[in-house]
Amino acid sequence: MALANGAEAEPVDQSSHPEIKQHSTKVLMLGALGVVYGDIGTSPIYAFREALHASSGGDVANRADILGVLSLIIWSLTITVTVKYIMFVLRADNRGEGGVLSLMALARGSFSTRSAIILGIGIIGASLFFGDAVITPAISVLSAVEGMNVVTPAFQPYVVPLTLVILAMVFAVQRFGTGGVGLVFGPVTAVWFLAIGLSGLKHIINDPEILLAISPHYIVAFLINSPDVSFVTIGAVFLAVTGAEALYADLGHFGRKPIVLAWLAIVFPCLLLNYAGQGAYVLAKGGTVGHPFFEMNEGWALIPMVVLATAATVIASQAVISGAYSLTRQAVQLNMLPRLEILHTSERQSGQVYMPRVNMLLALVVMLLVVGFGESSRLASAYGISVTGNMLVTTALLFVIMTRIWKWPLWRAVALTVLFAFIDIGFFASNIVKVFEGGWASLAVAFAIILGMWTWVRGSRYLFDKTRRNEIPLDFLAANLLKKKPQVVSGTAVFLTSDPLSAPTALMHSLKHYKVLHEKNVILSVVTAPQPVVPDSERVKLETVNELFMRVTLTFGYMEQPNIPRALAICRKQGWKFDIMTTSFFLSRRSLKASPNSGMPIWQDRLFIGLAKTASDATEYFQIPTGRVVEIGTQVAI
Repeated sequence: MALANGAEAEPVDQSSHPEIKQHSTKVLMLGALGVVYGDIGTSPIYAFREALHASSGGDVANRADILGVLSLIIWSLTITVTVKYIMFVLRADNRGEGGVLSLMALARGSFSTRSAIILGIGIIGASLFFGDAVITPAISVLSAVEGMNVVTPAFQPYVVPLTLVILAMVFAVQRFGTGGVGLVFGPVTAVWFLAIGLSGLKHIINDPEILLAISPHYIVAFLINSPDVSFVTIGAVFLAVTGAEALYADLGHFGRKPIVLAWLAIVFPCLLLNYAGQGAYVLAKGGTVGHPFFEMNEGWALIPMVVLATAATVIASQAVISGAYSLTRQAVQLNMLPRLEILHTSERQSGQVYMPRVNMLLALVVMLLVVGFGESSRLASAYGISVTGNMLVTTALLFVIMTRIWKWPLWRAVALTVLFAFIDIGFFASNIVKVFEGGWASLAVAFAIILGMWTWVRGSRYLFDKTRRNEIPLDFLAANLLKKKPQVVSGTAVFLTSDPLSAPTALMHSLKHYKVLHEKNVILSVVTAPQPVVPDSERVKLETVNELFMRVTLTFGYMEQPNIPRALAICRKQGWKFDIMTTSFFLSRRSLKASPNSGMPIWQDRLFIGLAKTASDATEYFQIPTGRVVEIGTQVAI
């Protein structure tokens, strides 16, 4: 087993220490319960209720509607989550990492040239995830707080204010990191799943007939007998499987085995028990829908269940917020977004990060949604479109993985893709009709992210091409400077550039204004690999141009935070005696101006310039000591 520093660890005989492996798997399963399944685990609060309202068109549902909706939920959980994600998507890992951008990087890497189509699909998938990330905290916390209305209707005026207070606290504590809070996530969520499972089991025992809903013929009967409402009902049923993408997104944190075991042993059975229990409870009440999740916990159990539901929804919100940070970090590393400030909240876990600007924007949009919609039922209309779109993106990218990386026969890949796409498209179509009822909210967020990413990728390409046209080839300049040396000073100069073949702007300005050259000049490029982590043995590539110049390429994975001084220390093994105290880092600071000849509309020029201004300082991003940096400003019209 290779360690992070490239050393080899001594093999451990797992057969003689089975308790070690079992202990770690159990701990990871517990952690996965809180982080991975927080979202899908809180769906019973509102999913069954909304589906029954949609199927009955009012507050009273008949027996066929109840069994049909329950059967739809059971088989949606089985096919979409258990078959699609557990059996197939989780196997499409990018060196242990998951998520839509990891899947995009893996699929894109299977092509000899970088596919613009795959990049576009990845941008859409990432943008739709952000649309989900703002809806989930809003609907989850709001639906849990609404449980107090079951205790006393007098609480109604305080639902939205209390929801805003809880959300404000959730976003306020992000700066302290999720490490400490994460210790209680798993146990609390474990108690939550056991509680909802037992709550449902009690009502199933009173009416075992509800288990007949396992038969899919109830789905067929429901679709045939109620074709006018079945389309809208399917959109509401989808609420039961929201959060399935989290299984794949958090793959790198827990590994496939703990996620699979947690689903099969705890989450899936408890969800099925609770949904079936809600169905039995509604049947016992003569079909009156109401708020079955809370109402079926009568007496002393009601208030504890409301409190537990609130805690579970906070955890579900935390998981989505953390996922938004991780996804943004990946997008920055893949140059799909400008460099944003990233603060590490743990010395041990590199994946625990806090992004102030992302946190502020998420908090603002989430709170606006709570105030604007006011009720979880209204928010349910906004929920679903972004998630179903994300699932469609996953299915499309999975097809590329099946055919190009797994080398499956085409017929097999097509058959499975058609099955998944049929279900995904059905969910998407039934949700897209709710655009004017609230679905516009998640689409507006996704569109804003798509516009930002597209503008950044397009503008960066134009800026690179324009800068390169005005630059001198490095080999030509190095040969001329060797023949006719300017004044040479001691020390090493490192020039950061995205184009190692051309002379960096900072170098040209240094020669023009200072008319001196360091005795050692390093043209340094930082490259992001299409894999999450790059081993130290592949981190550095050295190339000598001549006695004055050397090219150095540093490669980081898209899940890694670039640290240039630490990476350059590896160069000692390859012959370059790097000393930070005798090294100066030269950076070009560009001042961008909009130009009508850029190739982009003027509004997009201005948007790109605005995004560039939000980028964090390169010195901090690459973790270079500020006392060793020289910045040279240039003005560029794009």
